[in-house]
Amino acid sequence: MRTLILALGNELMKDDGVGLKVGRILAEKGYNVLEVGTDIFMLSSHYNGEERIIIVDAILSETLKPGDVIHLKGEDVFEKLKAEIRSAHFMGAIDGLKLLMKLDERLARAEVHFVGIVAKEIDLGTELSEEVKKAVPKAVELIEKIVAGD
Repeated sequence: MRTLILALGNELMKDDGVGLKVGRILAEKGYNVLEVGTDIFMLSSHYNGEERIIIVDAILSETLKPGDVIHLKGEDVFEKLKAEIRSAHFMGAIDGLKLLMKLDERLARAEVHFVGIVAKEIDLGTELSEEVKKAVPKAVELIEKIVAGD
């Protein structure tokens, strides 16, 4: 199954850049990665009909610990992120993805996954917190397992 990994984040806002960090590691390993930063609409001009989309991003949570890694699939991506967890780019990314799925039938049929890393600090700066830095290999491994699940 062809897979596109969407790396979200803002590397000038500390832990908010973790999705980009994970995406770059996966790209170096040869995976199909699109760095969208904070602009999910970049997907519309780069989407080539991949059957699986994996979004990786920082998340905010009052119940999970910084550095925790979560995996959501299908409708849970939209429902749980809205109800329980907040993507650092929730309003733009998740709602933008829903809109793009309505505009592109191929994208609407894609299997959607979300891998989130709980942020500790989202503030000006380029360094990841220790907790989030330690979560990067876990997120990379999780995404590799999702891709291998063909």
